[in-house]
Amino acid sequence: MTKKILILVLAMFMLFTICGCTNKAADTKTEGPIKIGWIGSLTGDSAVWGTNESNMLKMLVEKTNANGGILGRQVELTCYDTKGDANEAVNATRRIISQDKVCAIIGPNASSHCIAIQGILRELKVPDISTVATNPKVTFDDVANTVHPYNFRVCFTDPYQGAIAGGYAYDELKFTRAAILYDIADDYSQGLTQYFEETFTARGGTIVAKEAFKKDDVDFRAQLTKIKNTDPEVLFLPIYYKEVALIAKQARELGVSCVLMGGDGWPSDTLFEMAKEELQGSYLVNHLDTNDPAFLPLKKEFEGKYNTTLEMNGYMAHDAYLVLVAAIEKAGSDDTQAITDALTQISVQGVTGTITLSAENHNPIGKEGSIQKIEGNQYVFIQKYGAK
Repeated sequence: MTKKILILVLAMFMLFTICGCTNKAADTKTEGPIKIGWIGSLTGDSAVWGTNESNMLKMLVEKTNANGGILGRQVELTCYDTKGDANEAVNATRRIISQDKVCAIIGPNASSHCIAIQGILRELKVPDISTVATNPKVTFDDVANTVHPYNFRVCFTDPYQGAIAGGYAYDELKFTRAAILYDIADDYSQGLTQYFEETFTARGGTIVAKEAFKKDDVDFRAQLTKIKNTDPEVLFLPIYYKEVALIAKQARELGVSCVLMGGDGWPSDTLFEMAKEELQGSYLVNHLDTNDPAFLPLKKEFEGKYNTTLEMNGYMAHDAYLVLVAAIEKAGSDDTQAITDALTQISVQGVTGTITLSAENHNPIGKEGSIQKIEGNQYVFIQKYGAK
């Protein structure tokens, strides 16, 4: 009798083990949709960019699913609004991973928000690909001298962008006297400011004025008056389009006649609606030339579908999606760690160029910037320019 009981117990144990293995296999999510997420600003001052990004991803997911999905599985996209707030980005990240079970995230579209979510990504081991977050701290901890394991990006960084602007101002535009007006509370603005200043002065230029403001300020006349008194040849504005427009109008009203210059935070049709005349002749550094004929098919498809202009953020979201799809295919599943590992093992031809992410810092390797000049209602391409 004892022997029969022992045999019965062993049989039940083996059955339990088999069932346990079966359940574990189901947890690898080899069936059902592949769930991806996007977080970014759908309301607030940055909504025009966030809407562009989320709409681009919706369009691409529709096309992917119509063509059979990824790894034979349909793609399910979940989008959350960060409302332009870093705390909201943190909440959205935790929710989209824990509740919606996404295997990867695209966005957000601000450096400070990407920095804020690093801890959650590390805790929950889910990769994030930023579209236009250019601060070096997004992907690399310079204190610990180590890469943030789950943060990636498809754009170039502030050091590179600031260096491009500073180098171009001195080398190509032949300016030797520059002023800077920046947002003291914004990581993006601080980053561009630092590297513009370092590059410009290293070339032999002089920063004749450096003034700051805080987010939500609308009156910049005090800072601009000080800047005017230093007689700069160029005023560098490493900020976003709303403040750019306000500053440009107030600067011209005060008689500040120097050339204005900025970065990838400028481009928006809304910028022209707010300060078209005041910005004529200004220069900016961008990730790509949106008027390139090679982009026309994508531009027509997007604008025909959504009846709105395809902004630079939309192009960047497009390339982030291509990178993610390639990583999922390389991983062979929607396992989050396998996707994370695959992100530095692939190379993708996107609309912004060939994208290969470095294993050392999770930044794209060797991307050039596009120098553009505002003429009429256009961002006119001047040349490709790389930091030296």
